[in-house]
Amino acid sequence: MSTRTEPAAAPVAAAGPAKAAGRGPWRLVWDQLWARGSARFGLVTVALLVLLTALAGPLSALGGWTPDEFDKRAIDPYLGGLPIGDFGGIGTRHWLGVEPATGRDLFARVLHGGQTSLLIAFTATVLVVVAGTLTGIAAGYFGGRTDAVLSRLMDLTMSFPSLIFMISMMSVAKDVNRILLMTLVIGLFGWPGIARVVRGQTLSLKHREYVDAAKVGGARSWRILTREILPNVSGPIIAYTTLLVPGMIATEAALSYLGVGVRPPTPSWGQMIAESIVHYETDPTYFLIPTVFLFLAVLAFTLLGDALRDILDPRGGRS
Repeated sequence: MSTRTEPAAAPVAAAGPAKAAGRGPWRLVWDQLWARGSARFGLVTVALLVLLTALAGPLSALGGWTPDEFDKRAIDPYLGGLPIGDFGGIGTRHWLGVEPATGRDLFARVLHGGQTSLLIAFTATVLVVVAGTLTGIAAGYFGGRTDAVLSRLMDLTMSFPSLIFMISMMSVAKDVNRILLMTLVIGLFGWPGIARVVRGQTLSLKHREYVDAAKVGGARSWRILTREILPNVSGPIIAYTTLLVPGMIATEAALSYLGVGVRPPTPSWGQMIAESIVHYETDPTYFLIPTVFLFLAVLAFTLLGDALRDILDPRGGRS
């Protein structure tokens, strides 16, 4: 039976024999992750944001407002629709204030906006990781012409002006599901990065003793890839995946900010920031609330991803 000692086992070695006794590798990963203050902050913040956005409907109902419900009593028609009260109308009636001109509840809108933003980011990340992992493993393991073709495809995709294509594609596509289209367009250009990481790891693994032993034992390529190669590149993949999410969130926000992303009445953080620009001098709270949520999400995933990379892939991380 083959023994795997690659990246997935690195946290066990780093923890020391005494600590590793009786503990699985993923328990040790959790212990090291929780011991870091920045990682702990990122983990708690990510969990809280995911929970809040997943429960956007019930929480909005608890607040008493839907994201598309207007409250004309919360705005002053004689002052251009500015919220009544301090800090954008924050109070017991509207916990995070209201949107100028419409009176829509910001608590409900920011939760549903986060639901949209995180859904696109997570789904696009899954597409990127699956496509990149499959491509990288195939290129690294089979080599030869397969590696040459897939590597050139990676280079071509990475050299393509992706932002311009995204803006053009989102602009010309009219009567389509915007969330689905954004997910596919963002995912289309994100896979080469992780494919290169996985390819490099696979190249270093395919000549290891346990892989050679599996070949001698008559194992087919599919079994070797799924039972010998993939488990040993799972650490870097997980770390890279966590680092992908903040980039996906920022890309969705940027496209929505430019007006080619999610369209009203469906809210998203980027769209809310774009709509708040015209009010930032008279109602800065409207601008700050979605910006803070977006900032916290990107920061939390980045801190969590950095910690996971250092733990799961210490050779690829910063020293």
